[in-house]
Amino acid sequence: MLDKILYADSGTGTTQEMLKVLMDLPAIKKASLNILHVVPPQITTDAIAAKWEEGGKMIAGILENLQLDPSRVSTMLRQGEPKDTVCQVADEINADLIIMGSRGLKRLEAILENSVSQYVFQLTNHPMLLVKDDIYVKKIKRVMVALDKSSPADYALELALYLLRDYGEAELILARVNPDIKPELLPLSKAEMDNNPIVAEAAAKAKRMGVSYRCVVTGGRPGESICQLAEEYNADLLILGSPDRRPSVAKGLPDLDRLLGTSLSDYVRVNANCPVLLARKEGI
Repeated sequence: MLDKILYADSGTGTTQEMLKVLMDLPAIKKASLNILHVVPPQITTDAIAAKWEEGGKMIAGILENLQLDPSRVSTMLRQGEPKDTVCQVADEINADLIIMGSRGLKRLEAILENSVSQYVFQLTNHPMLLVKDDIYVKKIKRVMVALDKSSPADYALELALYLLRDYGEAELILARVNPDIKPELLPLSKAEMDNNPIVAEAAAKAKRMGVSYRCVVTGGRPGESICQLAEEYNADLLILGSPDRRPSVAKGLPDLDRLLGTSLSDYVRVNANCPVLLARKEGI
């Protein structure tokens, strides 16, 4: 499921640290890792050569810092607009996951400041793992997946189970936020949470795959509640279904809801205090 990983290098330490902790997972160890560094367009030949050399040194530094086996890693140095190039390379290699750094800019601020991660988030149909510059990356011991009735949420659960199978050091937190639950009914009892139909189905899948889990069900606004739960349960990674709602005729256009920051996935990517994996794929 995660055979090809595209690591888009931005030179930030947090993203490298995230890749380092991911390499502890058997599912990631088996994947093909592609490290991309994009050299932006330069006016002069000398400037291009300097940036090209700098990019080569950055890639070499990543291989050394993370102690990666060069024979199992493909490195790419491309020239162009970073935001377009990341999308193009992801399509070229048919990436199962893109790993990128993010400044966590809000709403139109990200568009106005020409955020590369925001642009890729808008236009790619590949799963993305966004690592904000200001978070502390920790060893993966608790992975939270947000559950609802949608196909993207089902895919998020699939990814979570795939990542944690054969990895006994982590617990999967099955989180369901139901905005219809009245505040006076909270907190729910353990039995009420375990018997929630959406959570119960996910728990059965986790049990079949031998993945350790716990269940949590709450109410409130989904975006805010998901971020609060991630903080309360000290999640090291949050996995969230992120549908592409644009019609096929407008695949090249940004999603206006995401541009304005009103989508659930946009809210969570900005406000969560841990790395966020946005699970999406073409067709859902």
